[in-house]
Amino acid sequence: MSHDQSPVLGVTVGDPAGIGPEISVATVVRPEIRRQARAVLYADPAVIERAAAIVGTPARVRVLTDPADASDDPGTIDVVDLKVVADADQVAFGQVQELAGRAAVASIEAAVADAMAGRTAGIVTAPINKEAIWATGSEFLGHTEMLQELTGAEKTDTMFVLGELCTFFATRHMSLLRAVQSIKQELLVGSINRALRALQVFGYESPTLAVAALNPHGGENGHFGREELDEIIPAIEQVNTATGAGVIGPIPADSVWHLGLQGAFDGILSLYHDQGHIATKTYDFDRTVSVTVGLPILRTSVDHGTAFDIAGTGKAAPQTMISAFEAGVRFSARNQAIAEAYPSQATPSS
Repeated sequence: MSHDQSPVLGVTVGDPAGIGPEISVATVVRPEIRRQARAVLYADPAVIERAAAIVGTPARVRVLTDPADASDDPGTIDVVDLKVVADADQVAFGQVQELAGRAAVASIEAAVADAMAGRTAGIVTAPINKEAIWATGSEFLGHTEMLQELTGAEKTDTMFVLGELCTFFATRHMSLLRAVQSIKQELLVGSINRALRALQVFGYESPTLAVAALNPHGGENGHFGREELDEIIPAIEQVNTATGAGVIGPIPADSVWHLGLQGAFDGILSLYHDQGHIATKTYDFDRTVSVTVGLPILRTSVDHGTAFDIAGTGKAAPQTMISAFEAGVRFSARNQAIAEAYPSQATPSS
């Protein structure tokens, strides 16, 4: 692939007090990565120079103003200067700091602006620290909420990608009790329809989707709980009747991911957070990639935290970031379809 043809992916390096800058640098200096796509890091040069020293790369840091000028040379680390952290020593590793939070926010804002303007094919995000973000005065609950506001997205969902299998979530950040209480036909119909649409948008033609069961053995015909009979099966039947999609399930959760990873279907709807997280991350933690569905831009991400306890030690393994970047390359060809399927609801600036 020639320089002019290779996509440019923006990389937000996350909280500079964490491992984000290290794993970002360790990813983009790999020759096999730069053969797939060009990369631009949204970060302060001083932070990236410190990270490069930690991972032991001789690559030089180059400041760009236009991502289109990004190089495919793994010996060059292209950076859009945030102008937040002048001296990396201002940010101590492993600590919640307002300055680090400001740098993380600036990275996300700049990367999103370039992706929305079509200057990059999408963004790959390293982890942020919520407390550091809140220390800046931000009221965003997290990364996804910030991206939703910046892009004008109406609604977002999480899609885990592990190889060819995609996992979706009917409920996410709530207590297990509340999640179980939320498993109602109306909620599931919406979740199933959005999962089917996402599979199509991200390149799966005529996708097959399975719905995980909630109760052991799928409820044993009501003996172990009635959610399958009263809510889950009616939701699947409603979607199939309306669309002819052929959604499968509910399939007991102790086997549905095994079947999916064997190629039985393209996607699985997890009914609560840990149901899908445990299944995918136990199988392959480092290659489970998070994709935010519903944004008008492509966003892939690692699905772990800032690892403050090992930040700056050189112990952070970059495989999660490598997997997120490679997923970004894979789906970058779909960025036009993504923009058309999930148009921004933001009010145009005057």
